[in-house]
Amino acid sequence: MADIPSHHMIYGTLSDFVTGEPVVDTDDERYRQKLARLLVEERGFAREELTMRSTIETLFARQFVVSKIDIVVSLAGRKVLLLRYGPGSLVTRERAAIAAARVLDKTARIPLAVVSNGEDAELLDVGSGKVLAQGLEAIPSRDELTALLPKLDFTPVAAARREPELRILNAFDVEVCCAGGPCALPGAQEG
Repeated sequence: MADIPSHHMIYGTLSDFVTGEPVVDTDDERYRQKLARLLVEERGFAREELTMRSTIETLFARQFVVSKIDIVVSLAGRKVLLLRYGPGSLVTRERAAIAAARVLDKTARIPLAVVSNGEDAELLDVGSGKVLAQGLEAIPSRDELTALLPKLDFTPVAAARREPELRILNAFDVEVCCAGGPCALPGAQEG
């Protein structure tokens, strides 16, 4: 594990609920684990249907950013729902989640996205960008998503829209240290 200074209280490590891998134990990670448990224990997804910690790397205007996608839900071999956790206001997280769902897979758009702060959530239509439902109960169950599958739009983002979506993700997900510059990540490219 890299020795990167953090603004988070680190309690040690914990075992990821889905993968069993050790992860750094922070307050944010505890919320991520809570959301993974909710998907499996209350919404009926199998652990194998959840992909944890996907990333999208972007480099624009000399700003290298690694965007984190906390959970991707797949059904019938298709990525159906993307979930991003972030503390605080949900509305400030919507656009980046939509951009991530549009570009994570080059062959198909992920049609639904969820933004959550662990206590609240919004379900988003990735095509229109509209909020479909609010609250943790808005996160669909496996049965609800299975029923929706024939109606969902997996059309990939148009080639001309891919770079603008990546730029949006880059702008929203840049991390700025308290010193005012980008956080230095070991081994990260600089543009």
